[in-house]
Amino acid sequence: MPKKTLLSWSSGKDSAWALQVLRRRIDLEVVGLVTTLNEVHQRVAIHGVRRQLLERQAEAVGLPLHIVDLPSPCSNDEYECAMRSLISETRDSGVECMAFGDLFLEDIRRYREEKMAGTGMAPLFPLWKMDTRLLANEMISQGLRAYVSCLDPKTVPAGFAGREFDHELLRSLPPDVDPCGENGEFHTFAFDGPMFAQPLRIAPGEVVERDGFVYADLLLQNRERPESNTQELS
Repeated sequence: MPKKTLLSWSSGKDSAWALQVLRRRIDLEVVGLVTTLNEVHQRVAIHGVRRQLLERQAEAVGLPLHIVDLPSPCSNDEYECAMRSLISETRDSGVECMAFGDLFLEDIRRYREEKMAGTGMAPLFPLWKMDTRLLANEMISQGLRAYVSCLDPKTVPAGFAGREFDHELLRSLPPDVDPCGENGEFHTFAFDGPMFAQPLRIAPGEVVERDGFVYADLLLQNRERPESNTQELS
């Protein structure tokens, strides 16, 4: 029987592509997504994406969403306690693996492996050591679409916030920036691609700088009224 697997889901392109890769495997069954949320602002941690968009995203890929609420600010102990609780709960329901979209940061992988050790769930890294330039181009060529939701202006010009992750963006990135932003240079929100049953209608809204990062407030464009734009980006 395929092993039931959760996917750590940041809402970005790497998570979306990890789902695509995992769904090609006959030994695994992705049964849910796990996302950490800033409980104060109700936005995806680090990426700054609204909860409403995250929920629509999960619906579009056809998977249940497990939200881990984190306080703001959040200590390492609080984060690890929240994740242990989620792992314990899902393991008891038969989940055997948790997958991550990490690409090449050895310290991050080592941290995940150490924290998963002894939990009864195996960590998986379906994109590990893929060439990030080839991977970025493959994502785009195969129909993955995403917007830049957050960036570090020390490495990427602020004007990239809200831009679509496409071949033109890759060509215009500073030469020392990883094409997938794996060093934290930028983060994205995926809204269409082969892993989606239907695309999300998304438009970039207000761009703000907060705590040393630049965020583009992405808004859902449909009959539902989006949440107030005054909600803080975090």
